[in-house]
Amino acid sequence: MIEPVLQVPVIGMEVEQFLLLLITAAAGGALGALPAFIFTGFVVFLGEGLAILQREVGGAFPDIGQGELAAGVTGVIGFGAVTGPHIAFAGGVAATAYAGKKYPEMEPEGWDYHFGKNILYAFGTQPDILAVGAVFGVLGMLVNQFGAALLAVGGTGLTDTIALSVVVTAFIARAVFGYPIVGKSAGGSLLDMSPFEREEPRMAADGGEVPIEHEGRLATEPWLPHQYKWSGVATIGLVGGILGGYIWIQTGSIFLGYAISAISLLFLNLGVEKIPVTHHITLIGAVGAVVVAPVAGSVVALLAAGVFGLVSGLLGELTQRLFYAHSGTHVDPPAMAIAIAMFVVGLLAILGVLPNAGYL
Repeated sequence: MIEPVLQVPVIGMEVEQFLLLLITAAAGGALGALPAFIFTGFVVFLGEGLAILQREVGGAFPDIGQGELAAGVTGVIGFGAVTGPHIAFAGGVAATAYAGKKYPEMEPEGWDYHFGKNILYAFGTQPDILAVGAVFGVLGMLVNQFGAALLAVGGTGLTDTIALSVVVTAFIARAVFGYPIVGKSAGGSLLDMSPFEREEPRMAADGGEVPIEHEGRLATEPWLPHQYKWSGVATIGLVGGILGGYIWIQTGSIFLGYAISAISLLFLNLGVEKIPVTHHITLIGAVGAVVVAPVAGSVVALLAAGVFGLVSGLLGELTQRLFYAHSGTHVDPPAMAIAIAMFVVGLLAILGVLPNAGYL
């Protein structure tokens, strides 16, 4: 008699497999924020390169199933428990939020925002900071697993649950470590970035003394000081979207442009100023090409990729103004943009408006 396989409720995963994922997610969550995400780019770049190679060589290696090796690198490692953004990046974001409250003295010179937003910084091997990252890495894994199960409609996901997990865990970190969930605008509205342009300092909410963690802080802190004006964001969105779409048209890889964009953040992490952040743009640009190409051909698909990239760029800017600029921790605008954009794509695919749902 064959023994029944124990499964985790809702997500239908074998218990042993779930425990492997759980333990690895704890380790992955301790890696750190932006540096870990850059490694995501390198791993996904490798995985997508292998996928392209496998498609080119065809049946030359019959012992390796079509796409299996690439799927393992991209899915299991790149977007999985080792460097998956919902685990490694999300864990690093939470650890940074914790350190911003617990260890303000660790703040490096030249950082003008709240220390809880400094996702470029590496905290070394301090056990409590690593532990926070580990806990939130596990939390991100759980949100993604349950989200993917709950938000599947007719075999199609309703949004990118990895991106959604990055957002959800970032807001949980704010609540757990005592930061405002949204924060208060110093201008006329949450969308107003003019206090930053005037270099207005942060004021005490009740008219008393400014808390020590906010001393010398700007009243409004845009996500990217070099990438927040609507015209510039729209332009880089159009350009990045076209590039992401072109990469898919030529290679068949939705994620290769995303990987290249993620790798480019190495320069930003190393202090090169004004490097644009585009992974949400190239990814959604590629999706635009994927959903339009079946009905309109490659040229129109490329133009659609530009439009999709532009919209994703503007979504990132809109969400940073609402949820990043006025509180003290990092809530990722690209992840918010991807989650919103892919929700629309998934919904339109389910309703039959679009021929497919991209990578969902």
